[in-house]
Order: sequence, then C-alpha cells, then structure tokens
Amino acid sequence: MESVEYLGQYRLTQSDAHFKLGRDSVLLARFATLKPRWRVCDLGCGVGTLLLLLSQREPRLARTGVELSPGAADLARRNLADNSLDGTILLGDFRDKALLPGDTFDLVISNPPYFRSGSGKSGGPARMDENASVQELCQAAGRLTRTGGRFALVYRPERLAELFAALQGARLEPKRLQLLAYSQAKPPYAVLVESVKGGGPGLDVLPTQYQQAGSYT
Repeated sequence: MESVEYLGQYRLTQSDAHFKLGRDSVLLARFATLKPRWRVCDLGCGVGTLLLLLSQREPRLARTGVELSPGAADLARRNLADNSLDGTILLGDFRDKALLPGDTFDLVISNPPYFRSGSGKSGGPARMDENASVQELCQAAGRLTRTGGRFALVYRPERLAELFAALQGARLEPKRLQLLAYSQAKPPYAVLVESVKGGGPGLDVLPTQYQQAGSYT
C-alpha cells in the first residue's frame, strides 16, 4: 500500500514494501554539508527520500541515487518526476565499480543498514548489514567522492571504532560528528558522521542533539 508524506514543498510517495521516512534521514539531510550545484549521490537511496530532503535545502543539485531494489528504484524515479526534479536513479549494487565513474561526487550520503548481521539487535531486515559491510560501503563512497568531497552517513555509536577504521581505510577522514539521543538520561541511539576524502586530521564534535521519540523535528 502506498502513502504520501509532505516534505515542505515536495511530495514523497512511499510504499509499505520499502523502508519509509524516518528520523535518521531527516537529521542526516540537515547535518550534511551542501552547496549549490553540487553533485550528490545517495548510496542505497530507497524511494528517494534523502534526495528530496536535500533538495529542500538546495534545489540546484545534480542528483544520483543507487538502489538494489527494482520497486524502490522505480518509486524513487517517480518521486523525482512528481516533484519536477532532475536526477538519475541507477538500479544496481553500489559495490559495482562499473555502475558509476570514480572521483565524481561532491557529496556522497547514505542511511545504511547499521546493525551487524547476527548481532541479535531488533532493527529488522532493512536495518541489518548482511548484504554490504561498513567496509564495503566506505570503499564505495571513497571511490565515488572527489578529492576534497564529503561522505555523510548515520550509524550506530557502539560501532564508531569500526566505522572510523573503514573510513580511514578508504581515504575518508572523519571531520564532523554529532550524537543523537532522546534525553540526557539515555545513551545516544545514533551518530552522524561526515568525512572528507583526502582530508587532514582533526574532528569537530558537535553538541549532542536531543530528539523526542516519534518526532522528526
């Protein structure tokens, strides 16, 4: 069954068969560095949610999405067309080097599955990383990002050491980090990280952002 969410001026059509709009995507789209006319690529773009959210901030973008599910890719194309936005949605595996040329994008972004397969966490199938590891995700992002370009993602705080090792192994230096939590009394539930390809050392840790459960604001 399809449903509709309104993201400012944009209309997002969703399906029960595919991952839906959530807090992580909203906060990631606000967090990522973005400039006019940047070439942006969403790895695992789903129905195109992040591309619409980024377009809210800056409509003058060159948009590309990569998605493994044919149904989600078709819906992502519909969402771009329905909102009169140009863009390319590629059906395929972001690990496939033949899919896109390297050193191309100013910003690569992803809201990936971030629970380790077999960990026993209750993230559901769409949140388990059994199809692509964090190392494979970072290698793809590092290949696609131009030198000086950025890779932004949302991930799990308990896997930060693993994430940082994967980023640095792909020549992506972590430069900005923000923890997300529901309250000061609870541990962070997610972390936003932005890295720069070929960047020097130095990490800017932003104040923790507190969110009400169920709220996208």
